[in-house]
Amino acid sequence: MVQVCLNGPRTAADGTAVPLTPESMADSAAAAVAAGATDLHVHPKTPCGRDTLSPRVLAETLGAIRARVSVPVGVTTGAWAEPDPAARLDRIRSWTVLPDHASVNWHEPGAEQVAAELLALGVGVEAGIWSGTDAAERFAVSPLAPKVLRVLAEVTDTDPSSAVASARALLSDLGAAHGRPVLLHGEDGGAWPVLRLAGRLGLATRVGLEDVLLLPDGRRAGSNAELVAAGLVEYRTG
Repeated sequence: MVQVCLNGPRTAADGTAVPLTPESMADSAAAAVAAGATDLHVHPKTPCGRDTLSPRVLAETLGAIRARVSVPVGVTTGAWAEPDPAARLDRIRSWTVLPDHASVNWHEPGAEQVAAELLALGVGVEAGIWSGTDAAERFAVSPLAPKVLRVLAEVTDTDPSSAVASARALLSDLGAAHGRPVLLHGEDGGAWPVLRLAGRLGLATRVGLEDVLLLPDGRRAGSNAELVAAGLVEYRTG
């Protein structure tokens, strides 16, 4: 599986290719799926470009994307979108349109409560296990771990010379990951080396403007579709 991560917490300062409105996210999603992406991860945005868990914005974003593609669509529940854990839960409970899955960063305060609420709603949970945090340790002892949809092994090391070693260390920390499928990905300078490693290991991966703005040859990517097309080549031959 190659998931496309359309925008992440990036803003207009990261370039015009980053989709920030529901319509541009839908256009980008359709092109990325046509290029070979089989799953989507998106950060719904307020009109000023800030990540949000707003039920109105979420419904508008999911509606626009689902009108264009039929693959599963997931969203973030990152603490930066709603720092207060109780308020984050209230936001999620107020969703009128549900994503197929949502990522939960396991090192963040309130992560297990967020995951439990999503599971109760019937939303799949992507357990975000970041390198450089205690997330793998927390996940190892979590009673919710066997119930998640998949594990996102997220390599935060952006140095291309060390990202692969960091990825292997993270996978070692995860161990059997409670038998859940693992999606391995990196970011910025580490994105392409880690994607190639995922290909060699036969793990799912993701690519998109959330994770990297540059193509493997160093040119600036013009779209998520361009990144997906390049990612599939790197994944198969890396």
